[in-house]
Amino acid sequence: MEIKNLTTEQRNPDTMHIDSMSTLDMVKTINQEDKKVALAVGTQDKKIAQAIDEAATRYHNGGRLIYIGAGTSGRLGVLDAAELVPTYGINPDRAIGLIAGGKGAMYVAVEGEKKKKKLAQQDLKELKLNKKDIVLGLAASGRTPYVIGGLDYANEVGALTISIACVKDSEIGHYADIAIEAVVGPEVITGSTRMKAGTAQKMILNMISTGVMIKQGKVYENIMIDVKPTNSKLIDRACRIIQVTTNAPIEKALNTLKETNNDVGLAIIMLKNNQSLSQAKSLLSTTNGNVAEVLNKELAN
Repeated sequence: MEIKNLTTEQRNPDTMHIDSMSTLDMVKTINQEDKKVALAVGTQDKKIAQAIDEAATRYHNGGRLIYIGAGTSGRLGVLDAAELVPTYGINPDRAIGLIAGGKGAMYVAVEGEKKKKKLAQQDLKELKLNKKDIVLGLAASGRTPYVIGGLDYANEVGALTISIACVKDSEIGHYADIAIEAVVGPEVITGSTRMKAGTAQKMILNMISTGVMIKQGKVYENIMIDVKPTNSKLIDRACRIIQVTTNAPIEKALNTLKETNNDVGLAIIMLKNNQSLSQAKSLLSTTNGNVAEVLNKELAN
């Protein structure tokens, strides 16, 4: 489909006169348009759930979450990958964001690079992409060559491929095992897909990565239990997580956290089960590091 015919490129009849609106009306209009995003994402619930289940299995077996995109879509992928490290305590090499044009494109647009299909293949080869991995291709327009090239190569390798677009029957969807297409309609500012389309992509990525992490046991009830406390704010949060989960006094939570070398999950197991550090480690090893599984098993007993 030609770019001029894409939904994301059409003029929005409800914002035709946004340039002459009062500031308050401008804000209300943008907010009204943003309300449509969640509804559009909601139409893709089944596809998103499928993506979570299949990605979680691959991740559990040693696969990596690899995001590819250009421009805003690429930046959103890099952001999602980066945030998983401190939030869920994963190694940085388990979630990787690739953006057309390299790291510099995070800050300054490198528009020409997104047109190069072979560039994504080269980037993925450098990561030694394998069949255990998950490749998430993001393109609001659904037609970015960099993403198409990356998904095409990922299919050759046998990796799980997931596409996220904001148009129907997207081109990238033809190269994906699971095609997610949240059609948010014309943008407030014609063609400015950093707005509704970007918001939709961010929501979808939040769901997928959070779902995958939940299925790895990184969440107990609704608490993130594998956060890495790397500064005073996060240490305070970690202590409160331990306290809420185990009902231990805050001082005991802090001392146990120190004993585990800031391992929140281990501290919770120790306090919840009244176990030593070595006992907690041994128990955790039986579930391949799945803290939630340990806690739920003990609760069942």
